[in-house]
Amino acid sequence: MSQPTHQRMFFALWPSEEVRRALWEASGKLHKVWNGRRTKPDTLHMTLVFLGDVELTRLDELRAVAAQMDTRRFSLNLNHASCWRHNKVGFLSPQESPPELLQLVYGLEDNLEAAKFTFDERPYKPHLTLLRNTRCTTQVPLEPILWDIEEFVLAGSSTTDHGPSYQLLGRWPLKS
Repeated sequence: MSQPTHQRMFFALWPSEEVRRALWEASGKLHKVWNGRRTKPDTLHMTLVFLGDVELTRLDELRAVAAQMDTRRFSLNLNHASCWRHNKVGFLSPQESPPELLQLVYGLEDNLEAAKFTFDERPYKPHLTLLRNTRCTTQVPLEPILWDIEEFVLAGSSTTDHGPSYQLLGRWPLKS
């Protein structure tokens, strides 16, 4: 069997265990009302930039792109639960995006473009997927989840019989 030459990759915010527990609890409350399939706790994340299939020989270039970032730490207030009807995804999002979040996303995109990487260029909508194959039938009151963002990661994705599996390929701290 030959070694893979490509892997699906994305830059993301990866929650701490404390935030992950709060997200799992919120997904349980939403699931009781909206049904669907809950996202596994170990795969919860907020995508910053989705790259798709990347040649593994370019991994060091991607790490260099990430190391160039000069974004300050920030807090993210996940205070809005909603769904997208077109793909039946239930999610949490901030009602307002902190400027540092947008600086991180757009800075990564600029650096990726300069390094000749391709990536998903649709408008950025910060969200954290909690449910799939769901329907928002009514508003569900949730306590906001405050997430202190101190780093971002590069993740690789593989598909298994049990759904997606993620491998962290690098971590970069944000500035104090």
